[in-house]
Amino acid sequence: MNKQELIDAVASATGSSKAIAGDALDAFIGAITEAVVKGDTVQLIGFGSFSQGKRAARTGRNPATGEEISIAAAKTVKFTAGKGFKDAVNGGGR
Repeated sequence: MNKQELIDAVASATGSSKAIAGDALDAFIGAITEAVVKGDTVQLIGFGSFSQGKRAARTGRNPATGEEISIAAAKTVKFTAGKGFKDAVNGGGR
């Protein structure tokens, strides 16, 4: 499912227009992004949590030459699925 298909599904489920559903989805994504960028965790009970993680600096290899390269430390985005979501995926939920 891509973003447009998600907008269509939300509009259909709520009886709203696709424009309103699209604006709501954009606001939802923007709010999550803004919170995670600030270092906050966004918890949606039953669905999951979005948070910021850290990846340590490490040594890697250039696959073309085999030469060692340094890979800098970086921030990452983590999503941890909630119990309700995991149960639904495993056939035990909704």
